[in-house]
Amino acid sequence: MKIGLDIMGGDFAPKATVLGAIAAQKALSADQKIVLFGDKDQILPILSDQQIDPDVFEYVHTTEVIGMGEHATKAVFQKPNSSISLGFQYLKEGQIDSFSSAGNTGAMLVGAMFSVKTVSGVIRPAIASNIPKSKSGFGILLDVGANADCKPDVLLQFGILGSLYAEHIYKMPNPKVALMNLGEEEEKGNMLTQATFPLMKECPIINFVGNIEGRDLFNDKADVIVCDGFTGNVTLKLAETFYVLTVEKGFKDQFFDRFNYEQYGGSPILGINAPVLIGHGISSPEAIKNMVLLSRTMIETNLVDKIKEAFK
Repeated sequence: MKIGLDIMGGDFAPKATVLGAIAAQKALSADQKIVLFGDKDQILPILSDQQIDPDVFEYVHTTEVIGMGEHATKAVFQKPNSSISLGFQYLKEGQIDSFSSAGNTGAMLVGAMFSVKTVSGVIRPAIASNIPKSKSGFGILLDVGANADCKPDVLLQFGILGSLYAEHIYKMPNPKVALMNLGEEEEKGNMLTQATFPLMKECPIINFVGNIEGRDLFNDKADVIVCDGFTGNVTLKLAETFYVLTVEKGFKDQFFDRFNYEQYGGSPILGINAPVLIGHGISSPEAIKNMVLLSRTMIETNLVDKIKEAFK
């Protein structure tokens, strides 16, 4: 198993990413290797400072970096020697089994779409994220930013993708799938949610439990919550703020501690032909470590093959 990691992505790269890779490697077995994509001249001094044998990793030296504010499509094609571009080239060629980065989200989406491409039958891939539940555990929210505007059949597919992810990665049996709406009744909502409801209700391969409202986000009514990427991204950013505010105000609470993004590492792009994860731009070493370990789980569970089977 070879897990690709962009060392140059993120606000605190390359140090935070290298330290995260070191922590993750210690949790991997002998046949699981991390392949670092980035400037090797910047990587080796960090390993030396940590007294780490550089041979524990494999390297793909890169000479370019896609910045966080760059135009995604232009950057991917105009910087073929960037860590993100080369990472996707290796993923497409099967030289690595997964690829993750805390760098430019748009570039990661473009790279995934143009290299490994979407699974046959999937209209649009979705980015999924974890949302803590008030009692215990967490739910899956998607899409959280890949698709600001959606059609009903796309939201239906998000429900299928999220259900497979919850079942196989987090071992949730028969996960409950709900549609985020402004009311619980079937006829409530805008044109999109009204048209989506009957499609999800009639879908035999998901356990659809109906509409939920924003106040149900943190309870046990649903395991998988479906919405368009605009709604999902606003919701996710608001949820992340809860943790920041509690830290700033010195408020200690177990529930709000679970909003710390570091615990979940990265967010997968579901519906493409290989495991790809996007990390938070401010990812710490702990977040990078958990993103790598989630990559391993996605490879081990053959999630992509299970998605392909569902969309045949």
